[in-house]
Amino acid sequence: MKSLLNLLTNSGGDKLRQQVQFLKAQNDILRAKLPKRIKVTSMERQRLLRFGKPLGTAVRDLISIVSARTFSRWLKPSPAAKSSTAKVGRPRTDEQLTSLVLRLASETSWGYSRILGELKKLGFGKISRTTVRNILREHGLETGPERGQSTWQKFIRSHAETLRACDFFTKKVWTLLGLKTFCVLISIHIASRRIHLGGFTTNPDASWMGNQAKELSRHFAGLPVKPTHLIRDRDGKFVPQFDAILKEQGVEVMKTAPRTPNMNAHCERAILSIKSEMLDHFWVFSEDHLRYLLSEYLSHYHEERTHQGLDNKLLSEKAAKPAAPESDSTVLCKERLRGLLKHYHHQAA
Repeated sequence: MKSLLNLLTNSGGDKLRQQVQFLKAQNDILRAKLPKRIKVTSMERQRLLRFGKPLGTAVRDLISIVSARTFSRWLKPSPAAKSSTAKVGRPRTDEQLTSLVLRLASETSWGYSRILGELKKLGFGKISRTTVRNILREHGLETGPERGQSTWQKFIRSHAETLRACDFFTKKVWTLLGLKTFCVLISIHIASRRIHLGGFTTNPDASWMGNQAKELSRHFAGLPVKPTHLIRDRDGKFVPQFDAILKEQGVEVMKTAPRTPNMNAHCERAILSIKSEMLDHFWVFSEDHLRYLLSEYLSHYHEERTHQGLDNKLLSEKAAKPAAPESDSTVLCKERLRGLLKHYHHQAA
């Protein structure tokens, strides 16, 4: 699926239409070999609605798992959906609280832990994780995956205050010279989950990597708690000079085992969030455009977004403990990047 999305994303208009025609023909053949009627679960129905509704009437030419008439019937609001559009204020009853949970789920597609964090930030501290999960399940919405813990993760936690991790990610950028692949280096503080954005380049050679090590050293020197270890993978871009410069500053570089991305899970997860929550939704047209997008996301990440790994708390040091909502309080939505990134807060008195 990831390869298919990359193929479609990097295709021109004519090529994209040809690929869509091929996929439709392939889908018709597969559908013809299945039973005449296919039963879908409530969760599967919600997923089809999520991606099909923005297509408008064009969905009639694409849908084959059910009839276009059935899909149109799904689009009609149910009593539960009507209640979710009610004015959001302090949830005095179970019905109002359910409406707020459904609103957050429908507007953001967050999992239940992330929704719980947003509710706690708004001052609704009495609602439990199980309650949020049950509300989503009752309305056929996905609740999100559960993740386990390992011995390595326990080791990471015990050294989290002085432990950093770094990694690269890439993004294709349209420039005056054509399509270029930019390489971006980031680092993350394991304890606080705060991200430091490094350099951008289309040529991550040894000289650039040496400069990145020096920049990281200067960043580490200005921190109240100096890191003692830096986790990185075995990417060939990490030249010996990179490790040597950091070692001179008292930072031991720890290489992960081959083909074990989970050993650098915090950085991998941060990159996944950057891409899935923001970067994958944009065509980027210059290095400055890429910097702006990442700057907006990191402002949201550090100041407005709750973090499941930190008990659904904000990273911002300025964030005070939320007060209980007043009876006439209204929940407002603040948006970044034209609504892609959302943050909920109480209306100021």
